[in-house]
Amino acid sequence: MKICVYGAGAIGGLFSARLAAKGNEVSVVEVGPTLTAIQKHGIRLQSDDRLITARVHATSDPATLGPQDLVIIAVKGPVLSYIAPKLAPLLGPDTVVLTAMNGVPWWLFQSFGGKYSGMRLESIDRTGIIAAAIPAQRIIGCVIILSCHSNEPGFVHLQSGNRLIIGEPDNSDSARVHALADLLAEAGFEVRVSASIQADIWSKLLSNMTQNPISALTGATCDRILSEPLLNELCLNVMREAVRVGEKIGCAVPGTLEERNETSRKLGAFKTSMLQDLEARKPVELDVIVGAVGEIARRVGEPTPFIDALFGLARLQAQELGLYPRDASGLTA
Repeated sequence: MKICVYGAGAIGGLFSARLAAKGNEVSVVEVGPTLTAIQKHGIRLQSDDRLITARVHATSDPATLGPQDLVIIAVKGPVLSYIAPKLAPLLGPDTVVLTAMNGVPWWLFQSFGGKYSGMRLESIDRTGIIAAAIPAQRIIGCVIILSCHSNEPGFVHLQSGNRLIIGEPDNSDSARVHALADLLAEAGFEVRVSASIQADIWSKLLSNMTQNPISALTGATCDRILSEPLLNELCLNVMREAVRVGEKIGCAVPGTLEERNETSRKLGAFKTSMLQDLEARKPVELDVIVGAVGEIARRVGEPTPFIDALFGLARLQAQELGLYPRDASGLTA
């Protein structure tokens, strides 16, 4: 297949290396040191004791690549509105767009949500530029259940996990979602096709929206956060609010929250993506991971004092560090 991965950080690099290693025609769109490193060395992927070096075509200009069979968006939330209009040259009549990103996607309520169907989230896509650039019918959603990092441009380390959950936004059992599942499985991922991708996104969000901002505020790894009784209880209170919001929009979460936190705690001393971004002084993904949940809560009439307090603390910290716009403080208040 002809595949473009937009963003070749840890997640994008993982997809690129594995898909290219299986003989697909892979291009990546990147800038700066990461682009230079990939052009010089290819993308390197370290997994256990195995090193894969995949040669891909790397460019900063997607207009040079032409239409693709598959576009994988693997950028962070803060840059999505900037890159979305640049995707146009990559989109042919049948191009599929896989969103390999954390948090609430801009398309969450497209063809989903009952009375909330079609609702646009201003905290993510305030002007509608993302939805206009990436039509909903092209999208397949993705939940990433693994941990990887990139401490060096173009060099990805897979730490743990190997699972992906993918699904159509309208939750149909389409031929193309199964074809994509086969492609990703052949590349080495464990893939499940979801009967409700929004519910799976919401389920993963519960851990991200607690551990990510708390790790950024404290500098602690997830095992330390969840081993501190007061912080563990804070996480549970935030998650309880998000569960109630999820129930109102049709995203029920299975299992107990206590078991979920204990499972996360046992994964060990890993840094969240938000803590890694904070340490690297990169913009943080607060809106898609926390702010959007608060916005949805207000739309459906569900009070979320714990979510709002956590968002306010993390937002102020990011603003003081220059990693979140100061003029956006009222966007999701």
